[in-house]
Amino acid sequence: MLSIIGPQLSHFQNILRMQCLVGYSGGHTENPTYNEICSGKTNHAEVVRMQFNPSEVKYVDLLKIFWESHNPTQGMRQGNDIGTTYRSAIYCYGEQQLKEAQETKEKYEVALKKKGFPAITTEICPAMKFYYAEDYHQQYLHKNPSGYCGLGGTGVSCPREEL
Repeated sequence: MLSIIGPQLSHFQNILRMQCLVGYSGGHTENPTYNEICSGKTNHAEVVRMQFNPSEVKYVDLLKIFWESHNPTQGMRQGNDIGTTYRSAIYCYGEQQLKEAQETKEKYEVALKKKGFPAITTEICPAMKFYYAEDYHQQYLHKNPSGYCGLGGTGVSCPREEL
């Protein structure tokens, strides 16, 4: 699971022909609700679970989009949204995904530091239980084109050849 929410989600689904589900992961409360995770008491992050065919989509390409689509140096926030819910996180399925996530983090961090950004704070660990978010969160920006999305990249490219 990658913690990506926003216009990039449509990109994943339309261009890469993959299934993306919005939900919560990384916390300790069973079946959390949006209100519960916003309280900060569950320790869940808002995440997108991506199901893809590795023969059609390379995981490292998804990671490139992940790194460039938000600011992974902000700690427990994205834009105006503050708290554990909004932390940058990659929850991996298997050792290979963990390895690739860590390697891309290290390479992207070099590019960010050259531009004056601090260290990446993204949590990278094995996938935990995923809880499907309420229906009104699914395809939120598609349903609400003027809706708020606190994501914004750093403007620093993570060139594919670097990965």
